[in-house]
Amino acid sequence: MQLIVVSGLSGAGKSVALHTLEDEGFVCVDNLPISMLVDLAKKMSADGDSYGDVAVGIDARSEGDPLDQFESVLMQVNSLGVDTKVVFLDAQHNTLITRFSETRRKHPLSKNGAPLETALQTERALLGRVEQIADVGIDTTNLNLHQLREVIQKRVLGLNRKPLNVLLQSFGFKHGQPVGTDFMFDVRCLPNPYWSTQLRPMTGRDEPVANFLREHDLVEKMIDDICKFFLDWTPVFEAENRSYLTVSIGCTGGRHRSVFVVEEIQKRVKGKIDQISIKHREIG
Repeated sequence: MQLIVVSGLSGAGKSVALHTLEDEGFVCVDNLPISMLVDLAKKMSADGDSYGDVAVGIDARSEGDPLDQFESVLMQVNSLGVDTKVVFLDAQHNTLITRFSETRRKHPLSKNGAPLETALQTERALLGRVEQIADVGIDTTNLNLHQLREVIQKRVLGLNRKPLNVLLQSFGFKHGQPVGTDFMFDVRCLPNPYWSTQLRPMTGRDEPVANFLREHDLVEKMIDDICKFFLDWTPVFEAENRSYLTVSIGCTGGRHRSVFVVEEIQKRVKGKIDQISIKHREIG
């Protein structure tokens, strides 16, 4: 049971941090009034199994809830035996100005027509003590969304990057293209075992069909090229914190060529890609 408090300047990435924690199984609450933090900790302490890990966003938006109470509130939370960590997100002043300009968002403290510069300065002053007592400080000036997610996973949760789950599936174009495909390869240009009356009842998993296809250089080249695509680009998608990648390989009926190609690719990339599974849509 863990409580992570996410705070920081508007535009520094608090929403990204909370979404990352939510993806890791945390129950997330944004803009929680400080006065409610102790009540939440009491609930967690009493019903820890029900709540699990919780992350809350606390910032300077709440009126009538002064941030100078934060330190004393945090001490009360710690006294309840809740494992608490405070994360503070910051960025350089000019970077925050640029982010608000690009997104055209209104700063939450821009009241009564106050300029953005003034709102940012006010917010930084209000959050000064929170920044000082934070367990983890992250400067997001030079981080994009994906890089910030990785920093949260490593520095806040102590996680290494999760492996990409790759689904490699065969299908037949005459039965319709599969949904949810990230990349699709068409192997209808390859020699077709279907035209052999002996091979027609078989599938690409049967040795006679496999032997027929191995005799053709075009089949070998197609498999080599798709394998190269896998080995070159899977690490790139993994670095972007993608969780799933679906690659579909289709022939006319989805029983011979595409099945054989999928089986061969899995054999060749197995051990080089951490999580790869196969599916043959037309043969079950």
